[in-house]
Amino acid sequence: MVKKVAIIGAGISGLASIRSCLEEGLEPTCFEKGEDIGGLWKFSTLVSSVNKRPDFSVTGQWDVTTEKDGKKESAIFDAVMICSGHHVYPHLPKESFPGLQLFKGKCFHSWDYKEPGKFKGKRVLVIGLGNSGCDIASELSHTAEQVIVSSRSGSWVMSRVWHGGYPWDMMFITRFETFLKNNLPTVISDWWYVKQMNARFKHENYGLMPLNGTLRKEPVFNDELPARILCGTVTVKPNVKEFTETSAIFEDGTVFEAIDCVIFATGYSYAYPFIDDSIIKSRDNEVTLFKGIFPPPLEKPTMAVIGLVQSLGAVIPTADLQSRWAVQVIKGTCTLPSVKDMMNDIDEKMGKKLKWFGKSDTIQTDYIVYMDELASFIGAKPSILWLFLTDPKLALEVYFGPCSPYQFRLVGPGKWPGARNAILTQWDRILKPTTTRIVGSPLKPCLFCSWFRPILISVLSIAAFLVLF
Repeated sequence: MVKKVAIIGAGISGLASIRSCLEEGLEPTCFEKGEDIGGLWKFSTLVSSVNKRPDFSVTGQWDVTTEKDGKKESAIFDAVMICSGHHVYPHLPKESFPGLQLFKGKCFHSWDYKEPGKFKGKRVLVIGLGNSGCDIASELSHTAEQVIVSSRSGSWVMSRVWHGGYPWDMMFITRFETFLKNNLPTVISDWWYVKQMNARFKHENYGLMPLNGTLRKEPVFNDELPARILCGTVTVKPNVKEFTETSAIFEDGTVFEAIDCVIFATGYSYAYPFIDDSIIKSRDNEVTLFKGIFPPPLEKPTMAVIGLVQSLGAVIPTADLQSRWAVQVIKGTCTLPSVKDMMNDIDEKMGKKLKWFGKSDTIQTDYIVYMDELASFIGAKPSILWLFLTDPKLALEVYFGPCSPYQFRLVGPGKWPGARNAILTQWDRILKPTTTRIVGSPLKPCLFCSWFRPILISVLSIAAFLVLF
């Protein structure tokens, strides 16, 4: 009998889950606002509740109640995949800014920002130095009279164009880079990380330097912001101490007068109002999920949360691998560890997150390490040693080149015969869109050049340390 799976959310995570279900012969039903795509899936307006069936401990089934046009209906599903992501509810912390209730200008979240035209000639304060805040500030700097960005803790600002003009993720997210980061002595790893972040410009000179620069918090990707700061059209200030009717007083004592608008680029929160909190938040009101996917206390592992992680890697392959594993567990072809082992793993990961990202409750994770963990559960993790023994050319590209999603289609469920060739020719496809004026053969990066320098620097640093001490 074909198992029926309720997919809650029709974004990237939802579509990845639908695909994984179809690949494994499950029957997905997607609940989300939107139109039916080609008549393949049912889209409902609102999921009101998701509850365990009375015989859940035996069947693992769920009652999913939906509401459309004021009418409710309920259906039974063998499994539920929650794919609503983590950019759900705009977070606007007005209580953190004394005097904001006195401010007479406009005040809204970046979620409501649409276009820069209406801000022509205005004086705008953007609170938050994340991707949204930097994008909005850079765009407004071309039309507004003055733009100030207020940041509580600073941020690394990276360019999408990395060394040699290649895309940053193709050069930065590699297995060897990850190996160095996780295995070099902390002092060397931290020094090298800060050096990489400062490769384009010195963040101290632009007021952007993070308070704790060695933490691996998600950087901002913006190619324009440094230039706008350099031109004087964007100014960076510390956190706002308090507001008055027309101005903002910053923690350094400076004042931004006659503000027309305050835009809060303060991120988003996530919640699951349709499900009992005790399922997702099984301990101390924290979201407690094994590998960021499975609630440990469930008698039957028939619920999975897809897309509730954040890393430097791409969202689509992450959601794809999460859903591939989740579907195998739902089918029963993969089993989860005991509840005790899952909780111990969660505790261990929280300790590592505190070290790398500064917060134990963050949803941020190390991309390659996380992807390898997921892939190992379904037998899709490539064996680097075996590849070096059997296919050295592919092994070099897999280990020293970009960790592209093809790597997780080499073996295991969902294996793709074209994965090897796709990996070996990936740079051809990356360079093709930019080589529209032919002036010679496109130059691909040297696999060894990107890691020879850090190794040399590390060796020299260790040698200098030994000589001096």
